[in-house]
Amino acid sequence: MSKVLVASNISKHYSDGDVNLTVLHDLDFSVGAGERVSLVGRSGAGKSTLLHILAGLTEPSSGEVVIGDRNMTSATPSNRAAIRRDLMGFVYQYHHLLPDFTALENVVIPQLISQEKVSNAERRATELLTSVGLADRLNHRPAQLSGGERQRVALSRALATKPLLVLADEPTGNLDKANEKLVLELMKDLSEQHGAAFVTVTHNEDLALQSDRLLYLDDGRLSQHAD
Repeated sequence: MSKVLVASNISKHYSDGDVNLTVLHDLDFSVGAGERVSLVGRSGAGKSTLLHILAGLTEPSSGEVVIGDRNMTSATPSNRAAIRRDLMGFVYQYHHLLPDFTALENVVIPQLISQEKVSNAERRATELLTSVGLADRLNHRPAQLSGGERQRVALSRALATKPLLVLADEPTGNLDKANEKLVLELMKDLSEQHGAAFVTVTHNEDLALQSDRLLYLDDGRLSQHAD
C-alpha cells in the first residue's frame, strides 16, 4: 500500500515565560492510500494540534510531514497552500459552506480554484452530490438544508478535487443520531469509491470502530491500542 501521509518525529512545544509545555512527543505514523484512520483521545490530548500540523497550519517544533511526495513542513506558505489545494480535502464539525452559494456551487468552487474547467467541475459536483443522496438539493443554499444535508455537501466538497488525503475534525459532532449514522456510512462508502485516505479526529466510538485503524493520543504520545 503506497503511503499518502508520513509524519516523522513530530513534536510540539510551547513556552510561556519560565513554563515549557510539550504537547506532542516525537510522533511517527503513516497512512496508506484509501486507509481510514481514527485519532482518538481525551480533550486536551493534542489531537487538534496534530491535525493542524498535518494540514500545514501549525509549525511543529521538530519533525516533518510529507503528503504524497511533497514535504509540507519545509514548504513555503504558498506551497503549503498548494499542497492543501492539490492533495487534501477537509471536513469540519461545522460545515463551513459558503452561505450565498448553492450546494452545487460549493462543490464546484474548490475545483475552479484548482483550474478545472467549469463543465467538468459541475459534472463531478453533480455526481458527488447525487452519490450522497442530494440530487434534488443541488440548487439549495446551506440555509435551506438540514444539518445532515449540509455535512453531506461538505463531504462532497472535500472529495471534489480528488484528494489523496481527507482530514476530518469531529465530522459528526453536530449531528443527531440518524444523520450521524448516515454520515458514518457515507464516509466509509466514499473512501472506498474514491480511494481517498481519511484521518479523522473524533470522540465518536461508532466512527472510530468503523475505521481501518485506531491511533490513541494520550499525553502527547501515540499508541495503536488503548492503555
